[in-house]
Amino acid sequence: MKRKIAILGSTGSIGVQTLDVVEQHRDMFEVELLTANNNVELLAAQARKFNPNSVVICNGEHYGALSSLLKDEDTKVFAGIDSVVGLVKILNADIVVAAMVGFSGLLPTMEAIKSGKAVALANKETLVAAGALVTKAAKENKVPILPVDSEHSAIFQSLQGEKATVEKLILTASGGPFRNAGKDEIYNATREQALKHPNWNMGAKVTIDSASMMNKGLEMIEASWLFGVPAEQIDIVVHPQSIIHSMVQFSDGSVKAQMGMPDMRVPIQYALSYPYRLDLNTPRVDFPKLGELTFQAPDMERFPALSLAFEAHRAGGNMACIMNGANEAAVNAFLKGRILFGKIPEIIEKCMEKCSFVKNPSLEDIFETHRQAVCTAQDFCR
Repeated sequence: MKRKIAILGSTGSIGVQTLDVVEQHRDMFEVELLTANNNVELLAAQARKFNPNSVVICNGEHYGALSSLLKDEDTKVFAGIDSVVGLVKILNADIVVAAMVGFSGLLPTMEAIKSGKAVALANKETLVAAGALVTKAAKENKVPILPVDSEHSAIFQSLQGEKATVEKLILTASGGPFRNAGKDEIYNATREQALKHPNWNMGAKVTIDSASMMNKGLEMIEASWLFGVPAEQIDIVVHPQSIIHSMVQFSDGSVKAQMGMPDMRVPIQYALSYPYRLDLNTPRVDFPKLGELTFQAPDMERFPALSLAFEAHRAGGNMACIMNGANEAAVNAFLKGRILFGKIPEIIEKCMEKCSFVKNPSLEDIFETHRQAVCTAQDFCR
């Protein structure tokens, strides 16, 4: 039977690559729902090609344009985040690909879980901001959260068939565009420099997070919630070739790794087809040509955002939500040319000190925390 898929954030990098996987396996998958924030033309083109039941443009100002472009199609057209949440609840989808950028993905993901749908999670901020609440809801509703990030997929794949005790998770990092840059060079980096990732093709926000290594901090928190492993048992290793996507060390000292060329379609497809592996038209690793794989420890002094993520996760409560909201606002300000690159971790740290700490936050507390963190960060940016 075909698996019916809802893709939240279909015009972003993960969404586009998810549809490429669907295109390669039309006999296995069909699309029920596509959503986007502003990209009307691409969303309309995707709808014409994949004929989903419904599409949603989150920015309601574009509803008229999208309706006009799809007036001759059978696809139903909606607008607004409330429509996304409502459709996730009622549509007949087997799996929801959560690929919306940032905190905006939390509410639809929670609704998918509550309605009993499997979640292919590409939105790491959902678990960073509300990991305790999301994982509790998934357990209560018996819903699998299947990781899409390459690092978490690598760990997930390495754990298949294992009953041994996990001693350590090892997340690999490319090091981003500033791996060998000096502290001052990083602090004063331009938008163009920060967006020039050496290995991966990602959206702007994720690429900036990779440049600051905040992305690896977010992934550490996500891994902790996904696999039930404390921060003390998660290591970060800089691996510039991005061939080993992450590793698991077991109690006997054995280490299992998942390897492959940098291509997000591999973890996307594994989440969609799990527990099966399907053929996929991707580049293969040529080990003799590759020559060597290298590793080094991350430099917390040059990349302070990474240490802030460990600090926030250890603090617990809503601290990671504060950190995440502050980071989103600071990254947005940097992309708009309002602050220096080096100001991003400084603003995050100030927000972690200033915003209200809640030890056992409810979902309402999480939304209020995010609002407060964003507003506080925006004030510091000004």
